[in-house]
Amino acid sequence: MRLSIRNQLPGTVTAVTPGEAMATVRIRLAGGQDLTAAITREAVDDLALAPGSAVRALVKSTEVSLATASVAGLSLRNRLPGTVTALTAGDAMAAVKISVEGAELTAAITRDAADDLALAPGLPVVALVKSTEVALAGA
Repeated sequence: MRLSIRNQLPGTVTAVTPGEAMATVRIRLAGGQDLTAAITREAVDDLALAPGSAVRALVKSTEVSLATASVAGLSLRNRLPGTVTALTAGDAMAAVKISVEGAELTAAITRDAADDLALAPGLPVVALVKSTEVALAGA
């Protein structure tokens, strides 16, 4: 299956915490970072997720926010440090490619945000993603 989702990060499930309707799934990415996905219990069962399961974490580029410094006091679970490798800016939007250890992410942000952050190749950033915006696929 081919997908339009740019961010497809391979990893291994390290923990599954089931709730009544939803579950959190902790994934160790190839580069050693941890990522949390909040998905339905039904999806956990359908994918037969358990520690050791190989998965791909899928994140739409529009769901990736960027910060130019470490951020404290946020509920966001997923904070991936990286470096801007490319920036393509249009009149309204910008596509920012970020190299994180073992993977590459794309963030689609407004041109104003890219300008305000003075984004440019080589700049260190932190990619931020809510756990509810991470989908999982069997590897």
